[in-house]
Amino acid sequence: MTKPLKQIHLAAHFPGVNNTTVWSDPRAGSHIEFSSFARFARTAERAKFDFLFLAEGLRLREQGGEIYDLDVVGRPDTFTVLAALAAVTERLGLAGTINSTFNEPYEVARQFASLDHLSDGRAAWNVVTSWDAFTGENFRRGGFLPQEQRYSRAKEFLATAHELFDSWHGDEILADRETGRFLSDAKAGAFAHTGSHFDIHGQFNVPRSPQGRPVIFQAGDSDEGREFAAAEADAIFSRHGTLEAGQAFYTDVKSRLAAHGRTPDQLLILPAATFALADTDAEAEELAREVRRQQVSGATALKHLEFVWNRDLSAYDPDGPLPAIDPEVGDDHIAKGRAQVRMYRDPLATAREWRQLAEANGWSIRELVIHTGNRQNFIGSPATIARTINDYVQADASDGFILVPHLTPTGLDEFADKVVPLLQEQGVFRTEYEGTTLRDHLGLAHPDHIGEQQVAS
Repeated sequence: MTKPLKQIHLAAHFPGVNNTTVWSDPRAGSHIEFSSFARFARTAERAKFDFLFLAEGLRLREQGGEIYDLDVVGRPDTFTVLAALAAVTERLGLAGTINSTFNEPYEVARQFASLDHLSDGRAAWNVVTSWDAFTGENFRRGGFLPQEQRYSRAKEFLATAHELFDSWHGDEILADRETGRFLSDAKAGAFAHTGSHFDIHGQFNVPRSPQGRPVIFQAGDSDEGREFAAAEADAIFSRHGTLEAGQAFYTDVKSRLAAHGRTPDQLLILPAATFALADTDAEAEELAREVRRQQVSGATALKHLEFVWNRDLSAYDPDGPLPAIDPEVGDDHIAKGRAQVRMYRDPLATAREWRQLAEANGWSIRELVIHTGNRQNFIGSPATIARTINDYVQADASDGFILVPHLTPTGLDEFADKVVPLLQEQGVFRTEYEGTTLRDHLGLAHPDHIGEQQVAS
């Protein structure tokens, strides 16, 4: 029996809080002016993407005690941008990363319920935790929460937010002009939660929104993060870009769902994906090399090497050999607020590996960083990229991709114009939106009907 073709989910990540963005390119625009966000969102909606995704940075990254200004610095408030985008789009989902470590459930639930109303049911929340006290210094809770308690707080945070969303059932508003009665229940929105992290009670002041709850994303890759996603999330924003790694991650996470009373179709796996697109595969390969050199300047290469060496390497020649000295191992790191630092858990071993690679290939510092950093996931002509994306999805390496272009705001245009039509011709991507909410786009049941969906399956 032939396996039916899976429908591909596509989303767009507005670049900025990452190492992908090439802000120095003459074609690049602003990362803070609303016109850039609006242009990017309209392109994604024109291409019938599921949603637009915003990352978040709660503190400016530093290196050597100074603001790291070699990539984009800063980001406007997530809710403000998404609320504004709700007014200039009609169907595109609006997903925002909001931290569970330094915010409060009532405030965040109120903001997402409001966004879901303003957008007619297109809100999504990427639930994340903060891993460092450096970021926490911007908040009252700076340095307060030990790492092992992050997911404990996140789980209770999300559960509390769900209690707030569900404190309204959706049928309380009568607005009867003849009797003058507005509510059928004067206790609508009543809630009370007592737990390890939160002890709150009152009445939630935003009536039930079109989706009931926002779509929930999760981005952690640890075992604890995967389990959290299997229990609570509607989708995972993952980092597994190769076919084999994607399939292993996909199988692992989907296999965890049954233990939580869920079915595989209730959790989508959507890796981030960068791309280099040109008329031919050869031209795309050349473009990919050019973009990588734009992303990794000599100064950037030295700063990246400092993530591992934990030393000031500014005196070294980026076009010269790697330092002969070993990394400085310690908790006090030269790079503050950089998630990449966590990737190198054994700096001494990484340094040995990199020296061997550099020696074997004749690479300078810059060449090493270019080759060992994040290469584009998809490189090729429109036909090649469309085929590769479809192959990944049909092979259960993902359910789709969140695309991260290197240019803002026009970096999505060519993909929308040349790759999306090919996927549509193959019958694996929509030609029109069939529903109005983000849950409709993602094939997810409304929270009020999830039990019915499980019984039917």
